[in-house]
Amino acid sequence: MGDPAHVRYRSGAPPAGPSWRQFLAAQAHAIIACDFLVVETVLLKRLYVLVFIEHGTRRLHLAGVTAHPTGAWTAQQARKPRHGPE
Repeated sequence: MGDPAHVRYRSGAPPAGPSWRQFLAAQAHAIIACDFLVVETVLLKRLYVLVFIEHGTRRLHLAGVTAHPTGAWTAQQARKPRHGPE
């Protein structure tokens, strides 16, 4: 059968809620993403950098750097309070 929302949309009726773009714009202040960056040093060592980005302000927060990230290390970095310039 499929998703009824898709059937309504295909039939010409407008979608019931905001578009994905509208939703993200309205919620950007509350969305935080994280990622690991890999950095190769001059001595050919590999370092992993954990960063968080606030979508609303596009502010990047450096959470930590390590040569051997583990789940426990990552969780600990995520728990640390971040206080930057306002």
